[in-house]
Amino acid sequence: MLRIHFSGTDLGRVRVASQPDVMWEMVLSLHQLVRPHAFFAPWNRLARKALTEAEIGQDVHLLATLAPNSSYFPDFLTPSGHITVVGSGIDKVMSTGRQRLRAEIGRLVDSRPYPPSWLDDIGAGRPRALRRLGNALHRYHTTVMAPYASDAAERAGREAARFARRALDQGSEALLSSLGPSARWRPPKLEVDYPVTRHLRLDGRGLLLIPSHFCHDHPIALADPELPPVLIYPVARGPLWIPSTAELEPGGRGLDELIGSTRAAALRSLDTAHSTTALATLLCTSAATASRHAAALRRAGLVITERAGSCVLHTRTTLGTSLVHGR
Repeated sequence: MLRIHFSGTDLGRVRVASQPDVMWEMVLSLHQLVRPHAFFAPWNRLARKALTEAEIGQDVHLLATLAPNSSYFPDFLTPSGHITVVGSGIDKVMSTGRQRLRAEIGRLVDSRPYPPSWLDDIGAGRPRALRRLGNALHRYHTTVMAPYASDAAERAGREAARFARRALDQGSEALLSSLGPSARWRPPKLEVDYPVTRHLRLDGRGLLLIPSHFCHDHPIALADPELPPVLIYPVARGPLWIPSTAELEPGGRGLDELIGSTRAAALRSLDTAHSTTALATLLCTSAATASRHAAALRRAGLVITERAGSCVLHTRTTLGTSLVHGR
Protein backbone atom coordinates (compact mmCIF):
# COMPACT_ATOMS: atom_id res chain seq x y z
CA MET A 1 0.00 0.00 0.00
CA LEU A 2 1.18 3.52 -0.87
CA ARG A 3 -0.24 6.15 1.49
CA ILE A 4 0.06 9.77 0.34
CA HIS A 5 -0.47 12.18 3.25
CA PHE A 6 -2.10 15.54 2.45
CA SER A 7 -2.33 18.74 4.44
CA GLY A 8 -4.88 21.47 3.75
CA THR A 9 -2.20 23.31 1.80
CA ASP A 10 -1.51 20.24 -0.33
CA LEU A 11 -5.19 19.92 -1.31
CA GLY A 12 -4.99 23.40 -2.76
CA ARG A 13 -1.87 22.45 -4.73
CA VAL A 14 -3.13 19.40 -6.60
CA ARG A 15 -2.46 19.88 -10.31
CA VAL A 16 -3.40 17.81 -13.37
CA ALA A 17 -1.00 17.63 -16.32
CA SER A 18 -2.70 17.97 -19.70
CA GLN A 19 -0.55 15.35 -21.45
CA PRO A 20 1.49 12.26 -20.59
CA ASP A 21 5.14 12.51 -19.58
CA VAL A 22 7.19 11.02 -22.43
CA MET A 23 9.86 9.53 -20.14
CA TRP A 24 7.33 7.82 -17.90
CA GLU A 25 5.57 6.47 -20.99
CA MET A 26 8.83 4.97 -22.25
CA VAL A 27 9.56 3.21 -18.96
CA LEU A 28 6.01 1.94 -18.54
CA SER A 29 5.84 0.78 -22.17
CA LEU A 30 8.98 -1.28 -21.50
CA HIS A 31 7.06 -3.05 -18.74
CA GLN A 32 4.26 -3.83 -21.21
CA LEU A 33 6.83 -5.02 -23.73
CA VAL A 34 8.45 -7.49 -21.30
CA ARG A 35 5.34 -8.61 -19.43
CA PRO A 36 2.29 -7.38 -21.32
CA HIS A 37 -1.26 -7.17 -20.10
CA ALA A 38 -3.78 -8.58 -22.58
CA PHE A 39 -4.95 -5.04 -23.41
CA PHE A 40 -1.51 -4.19 -24.84
CA ALA A 41 -1.14 -7.40 -26.87
CA PRO A 42 -1.68 -5.75 -30.31
CA TRP A 43 0.86 -3.02 -29.54
CA ASN A 44 3.26 -5.56 -28.06
CA ARG A 45 3.11 -7.72 -31.18
CA LEU A 46 3.85 -4.83 -33.55
CA ALA A 47 6.47 -3.32 -31.23
CA ARG A 48 8.41 -6.58 -31.05
CA LYS A 49 8.28 -6.92 -34.83
CA ALA A 50 9.52 -3.35 -35.31
CA LEU A 51 12.33 -3.81 -32.78
CA THR A 52 13.44 -7.01 -34.50
CA GLU A 53 13.47 -5.30 -37.90
CA ALA A 54 15.42 -2.37 -36.47
CA GLU A 55 17.93 -4.78 -34.91
CA ILE A 56 18.09 -2.97 -31.59
CA GLY A 57 17.65 -5.93 -29.27
CA GLN A 58 20.69 -4.87 -27.23
CA ASP A 59 19.10 -1.46 -26.62
CA VAL A 60 15.92 -3.08 -25.32
CA HIS A 61 17.93 -5.40 -23.07
CA LEU A 62 19.79 -2.42 -21.60
CA LEU A 63 16.60 -0.44 -20.97
CA ALA A 64 14.66 -3.41 -19.58
CA THR A 65 17.52 -4.13 -17.19
CA LEU A 66 17.57 -0.52 -16.00
CA ALA A 67 13.77 -0.33 -15.68
CA PRO A 68 12.59 -3.79 -14.57
CA ASN A 69 8.92 -4.49 -14.11
CA SER A 70 9.28 -4.72 -10.35
CA SER A 71 8.85 -2.64 -7.22
CA TYR A 72 11.90 -0.43 -8.01
CA PHE A 73 13.55 1.24 -10.97
CA PRO A 74 15.80 4.33 -10.81
CA ASP A 75 14.04 7.67 -10.59
CA PHE A 76 16.60 9.37 -12.86
CA LEU A 77 14.99 7.59 -15.84
CA THR A 78 11.87 9.71 -15.22
CA PRO A 79 13.29 13.19 -14.44
CA SER A 80 11.38 15.63 -12.25
CA GLY A 81 8.82 17.89 -13.81
CA HIS A 82 6.45 17.18 -16.68
CA ILE A 83 8.42 16.30 -19.83
CA THR A 84 6.64 16.16 -23.19
CA VAL A 85 9.65 16.53 -25.51
CA VAL A 86 11.67 13.33 -25.75
CA GLY A 87 14.95 15.07 -26.58
CA SER A 88 14.73 17.24 -23.46
CA GLY A 89 13.93 14.22 -21.32
CA ILE A 90 16.88 12.21 -22.61
CA ASP A 91 19.19 15.19 -22.09
CA LYS A 92 18.05 15.36 -18.46
CA VAL A 93 18.68 11.63 -17.99
CA MET A 94 22.19 11.93 -19.41
CA SER A 95 23.01 14.95 -17.22
CA THR A 96 22.09 13.22 -13.94
CA GLY A 97 24.69 13.92 -11.26
CA ARG A 98 27.15 11.17 -10.38
CA GLN A 99 26.14 11.03 -6.73
CA ARG A 100 22.54 10.34 -7.67
CA LEU A 101 23.53 7.84 -10.37
CA ARG A 102 25.69 5.97 -7.89
CA ALA A 103 22.93 5.84 -5.27
CA GLU A 104 20.10 4.77 -7.58
CA ILE A 105 22.11 2.26 -9.60
CA GLY A 106 23.44 0.91 -6.31
CA ARG A 107 19.90 0.31 -5.10
CA LEU A 108 19.04 -1.39 -8.40
CA VAL A 109 22.15 -3.61 -8.24
CA ASP A 110 21.33 -4.63 -4.67
CA SER A 111 17.93 -5.88 -5.84
CA ARG A 112 19.41 -8.15 -8.54
CA PRO A 113 21.20 -11.46 -7.90
CA TYR A 114 23.59 -11.18 -10.87
CA PRO A 115 23.76 -7.58 -12.11
CA PRO A 116 25.60 -6.97 -15.41
CA SER A 117 28.96 -5.21 -15.14
CA TRP A 118 27.91 -2.30 -17.40
CA LEU A 119 25.54 -1.07 -14.67
CA ASP A 120 28.66 0.00 -12.77
CA ASP A 121 29.69 2.17 -15.73
CA ILE A 122 26.35 3.98 -15.68
CA GLY A 123 26.48 4.28 -11.90
CA ALA A 124 29.91 5.88 -12.21
CA GLY A 125 28.58 8.36 -14.78
CA ARG A 126 31.10 7.33 -17.44
CA PRO A 127 30.38 9.38 -20.61
CA ARG A 128 30.52 6.40 -22.97
CA ALA A 129 27.96 4.48 -20.88
CA LEU A 130 25.64 7.50 -20.68
CA ARG A 131 25.88 8.06 -24.44
CA ARG A 132 24.94 4.42 -24.96
CA LEU A 133 21.94 4.89 -22.67
CA GLY A 134 20.87 8.08 -24.48
CA ASN A 135 21.14 6.43 -27.89
CA ALA A 136 19.15 3.42 -26.67
CA LEU A 137 16.35 5.69 -25.42
CA HIS A 138 16.27 7.60 -28.72
CA ARG A 139 16.14 4.45 -30.85
CA TYR A 140 13.52 2.79 -28.66
CA HIS A 141 11.26 5.86 -28.76
CA THR A 142 11.59 6.28 -32.52
CA THR A 143 10.87 2.59 -33.19
CA VAL A 144 7.94 1.76 -30.91
CA MET A 145 6.70 4.98 -29.29
CA ALA A 146 6.65 7.71 -31.95
CA PRO A 147 4.25 5.88 -34.34
CA TYR A 148 1.59 5.79 -31.60
CA ALA A 149 2.48 8.93 -29.61
CA SER A 150 -0.19 11.19 -31.06
CA ASP A 151 -3.00 8.70 -30.48
CA ALA A 152 -1.90 7.90 -26.92
CA ALA A 153 -1.44 11.60 -26.10
CA GLU A 154 -4.86 12.50 -27.48
CA ARG A 155 -6.62 9.85 -25.41
CA ALA A 156 -4.70 10.75 -22.24
CA GLY A 157 -5.32 14.44 -22.87
CA ARG A 158 -9.08 13.94 -23.05
CA GLU A 159 -9.02 12.07 -19.75
CA ALA A 160 -6.86 14.72 -18.10
CA ALA A 161 -9.25 17.44 -19.26
CA ARG A 162 -12.14 15.52 -17.69
CA PHE A 163 -10.22 15.25 -14.40
CA ALA A 164 -9.33 18.94 -14.47
CA ARG A 165 -12.99 19.90 -15.00
CA ARG A 166 -13.96 17.76 -12.03
CA ALA A 167 -11.36 19.50 -9.87
CA LEU A 168 -12.69 22.92 -10.93
CA ASP A 169 -16.33 21.96 -10.45
CA GLN A 170 -16.11 19.82 -7.31
CA GLY A 171 -12.70 20.41 -5.75
CA SER A 172 -9.51 18.42 -5.37
CA GLU A 173 -11.02 15.86 -2.98
CA ALA A 174 -13.55 14.82 -5.63
CA LEU A 175 -10.69 14.51 -8.08
CA LEU A 176 -8.69 12.30 -5.70
CA SER A 177 -11.77 10.13 -5.21
CA SER A 178 -11.99 9.40 -8.95
CA LEU A 179 -8.53 7.91 -9.66
CA GLY A 180 -9.89 4.40 -10.12
CA PRO A 181 -10.56 1.30 -8.03
CA SER A 182 -6.91 0.91 -6.99
CA ALA A 183 -6.85 4.36 -5.31
CA ARG A 184 -9.08 5.46 -2.43
CA TRP A 185 -9.37 8.90 -0.88
CA ARG A 186 -9.61 8.55 2.89
CA PRO A 187 -8.98 12.05 4.25
CA PRO A 188 -6.32 13.14 4.80
CA LYS A 189 -4.66 10.23 2.92
CA LEU A 190 -4.81 8.84 -0.61
CA GLU A 191 -4.34 5.07 -0.40
CA VAL A 192 -3.05 3.30 -3.51
CA ASP A 193 -2.69 -0.45 -4.04
CA TYR A 194 1.07 -0.98 -4.29
CA PRO A 195 3.54 -3.88 -4.34
CA VAL A 196 5.37 -2.49 -1.28
CA THR A 197 4.38 -0.49 1.80
CA ARG A 198 5.30 3.19 1.46
CA HIS A 199 4.37 6.54 2.94
CA LEU A 200 4.70 9.79 0.97
CA ARG A 201 4.26 12.97 3.01
CA LEU A 202 3.64 15.96 0.76
CA ASP A 203 4.41 18.54 3.47
CA GLY A 204 2.94 21.46 1.54
CA ARG A 205 4.58 20.59 -1.80
CA GLY A 206 1.30 19.60 -3.47
CA LEU A 207 0.93 16.78 -5.99
CA LEU A 208 1.16 16.69 -9.77
CA LEU A 209 -1.13 14.10 -11.38
CA ILE A 210 0.12 12.92 -14.78
CA PRO A 211 -2.07 10.81 -17.10
CA SER A 212 -0.54 7.73 -18.72
CA HIS A 213 -1.62 5.37 -21.44
CA PHE A 214 0.90 2.66 -20.53
CA CYS A 215 0.41 2.78 -16.76
CA HIS A 216 -1.62 -0.25 -15.69
CA ASP A 217 -3.18 -1.71 -12.54
CA HIS A 218 -2.42 1.17 -10.17
CA PRO A 219 -0.95 4.70 -10.04
CA ILE A 220 2.83 5.03 -9.58
CA ALA A 221 4.96 7.51 -7.65
CA LEU A 222 8.69 8.24 -7.63
CA ALA A 223 10.70 6.05 -5.28
CA ASP A 224 12.51 8.96 -3.59
CA PRO A 225 10.08 10.85 -1.30
CA GLU A 226 12.36 13.91 -1.34
CA LEU A 227 11.81 14.54 -5.08
CA PRO A 228 8.94 16.79 -6.25
CA PRO A 229 5.82 14.61 -5.75
CA VAL A 230 4.11 13.19 -8.82
CA LEU A 231 1.55 10.44 -9.27
CA ILE A 232 1.25 8.73 -12.65
CA TYR A 233 -2.27 7.39 -13.09
CA PRO A 234 -3.77 5.10 -15.76
CA VAL A 235 -6.38 6.68 -17.98
CA ALA A 236 -9.54 5.10 -19.29
CA ARG A 237 -8.57 4.16 -22.81
CA GLY A 238 -9.43 2.40 -26.01
CA PRO A 239 -6.89 0.47 -28.05
CA LEU A 240 -4.08 2.44 -29.68
CA TRP A 241 -4.31 3.11 -33.38
CA ILE A 242 -3.00 -0.11 -34.93
CA PRO A 243 -2.49 -0.19 -38.71
CA SER A 244 -4.56 -2.66 -40.68
CA THR A 245 -2.99 -4.97 -43.25
CA ALA A 246 -3.95 -2.54 -45.99
CA GLU A 247 -2.39 0.35 -44.11
CA LEU A 248 0.92 -1.40 -43.54
CA GLU A 249 1.75 -1.19 -47.26
CA PRO A 250 2.48 1.55 -48.07
CA GLY A 251 0.59 3.78 -45.65
CA GLY A 252 1.66 2.28 -42.30
CA ARG A 253 5.23 1.18 -41.71
CA GLY A 254 6.01 2.07 -45.32
CA LEU A 255 4.86 5.64 -44.66
CA ASP A 256 7.34 5.88 -41.77
CA GLU A 257 10.11 4.66 -44.06
CA LEU A 258 9.10 7.11 -46.78
CA ILE A 259 8.86 10.36 -44.82
CA GLY A 260 10.21 9.47 -41.36
CA SER A 261 8.38 8.30 -38.24
CA THR A 262 7.80 11.76 -36.70
CA ARG A 263 6.51 13.30 -39.93
CA ALA A 264 4.32 10.23 -40.51
CA ALA A 265 2.90 10.58 -36.98
CA ALA A 266 2.17 14.25 -37.72
CA LEU A 267 0.33 13.36 -40.93
CA ARG A 268 -1.73 10.69 -39.16
CA SER A 269 -2.75 13.09 -36.40
CA LEU A 270 -3.87 15.88 -38.74
CA ASP A 271 -7.16 14.22 -39.75
CA THR A 272 -8.57 17.11 -37.68
CA ALA A 273 -7.13 20.61 -37.43
CA HIS A 274 -4.37 21.21 -34.89
CA SER A 275 -2.40 24.31 -34.02
CA THR A 276 1.38 24.15 -34.12
CA THR A 277 1.49 23.99 -30.32
CA ALA A 278 -1.04 21.16 -30.20
CA LEU A 279 0.83 19.28 -32.91
CA ALA A 280 4.07 19.67 -30.95
CA THR A 281 2.41 18.20 -27.88
CA LEU A 282 1.06 15.23 -29.83
CA LEU A 283 4.49 14.58 -31.36
CA CYS A 284 6.32 15.12 -28.05
CA THR A 285 8.58 17.67 -29.70
CA SER A 286 9.18 21.43 -29.70
CA ALA A 287 6.88 23.93 -31.44
CA ALA A 288 9.71 24.94 -33.80
CA THR A 289 10.28 21.31 -34.86
CA ALA A 290 6.53 20.71 -35.31
CA SER A 291 6.34 23.85 -37.46
CA ARG A 292 9.16 22.58 -39.70
CA HIS A 293 7.43 19.20 -40.14
CA ALA A 294 4.11 20.89 -40.96
CA ALA A 295 5.84 23.16 -43.48
CA ALA A 296 7.48 20.20 -45.22
CA LEU A 297 4.15 18.35 -45.41
CA ARG A 298 2.47 21.51 -46.73
CA ARG A 299 5.08 21.92 -49.50
CA ALA A 300 4.40 18.32 -50.52
CA GLY A 301 0.66 19.04 -50.80
CA LEU A 302 -0.20 16.73 -47.88
CA VAL A 303 -1.27 19.43 -45.41
CA ILE A 304 -2.97 22.82 -45.65
CA THR A 305 -2.36 25.62 -43.14
CA GLU A 306 -4.93 28.31 -42.38
CA ARG A 307 -4.88 31.20 -39.94
CA ALA A 308 -7.56 31.23 -37.23
CA GLY A 309 -7.29 34.34 -35.09
CA SER A 310 -3.88 34.48 -33.43
CA CYS A 311 -2.84 30.93 -34.36
CA VAL A 312 -2.52 28.78 -37.44
CA LEU A 313 -4.27 25.44 -37.92
CA HIS A 314 -2.87 22.51 -39.90
CA THR A 315 -5.17 19.94 -41.55
CA ARG A 316 -4.47 16.92 -43.74
CA THR A 317 -5.42 17.19 -47.42
CA THR A 318 -7.23 14.51 -49.44
CA LEU A 319 -3.86 13.50 -50.89
CA GLY A 320 -2.42 13.24 -47.36
CA THR A 321 -5.35 11.07 -46.24
CA SER A 322 -4.91 8.78 -49.24
CA LEU A 323 -1.23 8.38 -48.41
CA VAL A 324 -1.97 7.57 -44.76
CA HIS A 325 -4.43 4.83 -45.75
CA GLY A 326 -2.27 3.42 -48.52
CA ARG A 327 -4.63 4.37 -51.34
